[in-house]
Amino acid sequence: MPKKPPDLRAARVLTVIRTAHTIVWLFFVVCILAIWIFAARSDYSNASLSIGLVFVEVVVLAVNDWKCPLTAIAARHTDDRRINFDIYLPEWLARHNKSIFGPLYLAGIAFTLARWTRLLP
Repeated sequence: MPKKPPDLRAARVLTVIRTAHTIVWLFFVVCILAIWIFAARSDYSNASLSIGLVFVEVVVLAVNDWKCPLTAIAARHTDDRRINFDIYLPEWLARHNKSIFGPLYLAGIAFTLARWTRLLP
């Protein structure tokens, strides 16, 4: 049986989705890291803004069975189901994404609260 030719339109759409997903992921990683920087500088307004932005993403993920909504869209354009099929991340990072950045986010909130309430200098 001859091999099915690649669907170039699907490949282009998947590239756009993977790029968008990677940009969104990077935005939220920057927000998580910014929480720590803002709190260390006693800039609690911006720390709170970063916390709130990431919280919105957490709600979106929770409503979508802990998956990015872009994952379902990407799945329509490929049969690939590797852990990183929908994003430009190394497989190990895609696999451990929530276990790395979830604790960093929660610890950043705790750090912000501790600084804000003067529990930490």
